[in-house]
Amino acid sequence: MRIDASFLGRWDMTVHHPEGDFPSWFELNADGTGRFVGQFGSARPIAKSKAKDGTLTFSLPKQYEPRDDDMVFEGRLDGEKLEGHTTHSDATPMSWTAVKAPALPYRETQWGTPLSLIQTDLANWEPRSPNWEVNWKIENGCLVNTKVGSDLILNEAYGDFKLVCEYKYPAGSNSGIYLRGRYEVQILDDFGQKPSWGSSAGVYGFLVPLKNAINASDEWNTIEIELVGRWVTITLNGQTVVNKKEIPGITGGALESNEGAPGRTFLQGDHGPITFRKVEITPSVN
Repeated sequence: MRIDASFLGRWDMTVHHPEGDFPSWFELNADGTGRFVGQFGSARPIAKSKAKDGTLTFSLPKQYEPRDDDMVFEGRLDGEKLEGHTTHSDATPMSWTAVKAPALPYRETQWGTPLSLIQTDLANWEPRSPNWEVNWKIENGCLVNTKVGSDLILNEAYGDFKLVCEYKYPAGSNSGIYLRGRYEVQILDDFGQKPSWGSSAGVYGFLVPLKNAINASDEWNTIEIELVGRWVTITLNGQTVVNKKEIPGITGGALESNEGAPGRTFLQGDHGPITFRKVEITPSVN
């Protein structure tokens, strides 16, 4: 089935749950295909969709959600936004709203002064959730997460920036850097493995790195990231692994889906321990 043109393209979604809002994202093509990113997990295909006369319905199978049925979203156009309803995996009815995602094109950029984000304490960061144990600390000049617990969010929001991090992790660990709090650059103990959508230094679920340049566990790595608009270049240990590629939309675990605004980068702490000896950001001045 062909999809009404009003519904085509990328949409930044906010889902309203009684316990708090969470972000999602979807993209619809003219032939009815598409993809969806939920509260957690990676981008996945939309199995079925139909849209006409101002009404949209699409469904997709579960990924990490604890449910047996498909996820179904229904909505209607209200001016330039979509408003609709769905059901949580715990059977709670939820409403949702969505707006067209901004283009965020690449542009020539002037850079400011590099800023070190590792200080003598955690005053420039805050934990993501009061319900999670906070295991981040400053130790010997490094920013350390000792075990699974809360993510750590930068207080300051940035638009375009360059980020340089030096990090290491123990065997089997997993972490990530969420650019603007929306786009996860993966950190994973996958030394020697073939690159995939979940590999080290890729953008989780969207951008597969050109090569796996990660060092073995307990060895230091250096990652350099440039984010302009939604265009990203990533260098890992001196090798360019993502070369000026467009990030289609938010990744699972994002803070929010307001892609047109500056955002608060955060470090993932809910998957495993990690140590950063350098976290340096250079913001754009234009």
